Amino acid sequence: MTHRVAVSGSTGRLGRLVCEVIEEHPDFELVARLRSSSAPEEGADADILIDVSRPDASPEIVLRGLSRGQQIIVGTSGWSSERLAELEARLTEQPDRGVIVVPNFSLGSVLGTALARIAAPYFDAVEIIEAHHPGKVDSPSGTAVRTAELMAEARAGRPVDAPFAEQPARGELVAGIPVHSLRLAGVVAKQEVRFGGPGEVLTVTHDTHSNEAYRAGVRAALEAIVAARGLTVGLDALLGLGAIGARSGGAA
Repeated sequence: MTHRVAVSGSTGRLGRLVCEVIEEHPDFELVARLRSSSAPEEGADADILIDVSRPDASPEIVLRGLSRGQQIIVGTSGWSSERLAELEARLTEQPDRGVIVVPNFSLGSVLGTALARIAAPYFDAVEIIEAHHPGKVDSPSGTAVRTAELMAEARAGRPVDAPFAEQPARGELVAGIPVHSLRLAGVVAKQEVRFGGPGEVLTVTHDTHSNEAYRAGVRAALEAIVAARGLTVGLDALLGLGAIGARSGGAA
């Protein structure tokens, strides 16, 4: 059976890659390349909707897809824990539908976040520095937000030592962890998680050099969405990495 797919945000750098992955896959057919000027009814006949548009447009696009009974993959930033909770509540009304939210399609990035979660309970000081290309409109990135939230969860309520957090130059606090965002020409994506302890610093770094890093993750999400039910957050859940990070919580 061939599954029909519409892509919202198809003209962006990630959107173009998503379209390529769909066209290369024998089990999926790209039926609509949606952009900001597309009419709301375009892509309504698709079985699957992939949203890689903009943070301000994404919630409406996702809710519209759910109202049509579509399976949905979200690769757009800006889905906070509160927004995800609202989406999960909406899905309880549609138990036969599934949504996969992927803050980052890169396998290396997902592994970096899992490693950061393992390390989080062992250090008092934790900070995140993330850098992206100048065209990325949101900051901090969805990856940094998810990394911070997962590390805070692993710390089981133990606060991070973040002195002078009220000063703007100290970064935005996400789940109590300072996050610093850079938007620079020449950068695709980079995240550093720095852990400070007496006499030592541990840094977990991931660099993305091209959009090719996202191809395998897009394919994994595409294949998983067919049978997905309810809300799934993170590529780690599709790759079985969630349990690895979760084990660190008991070591705090």
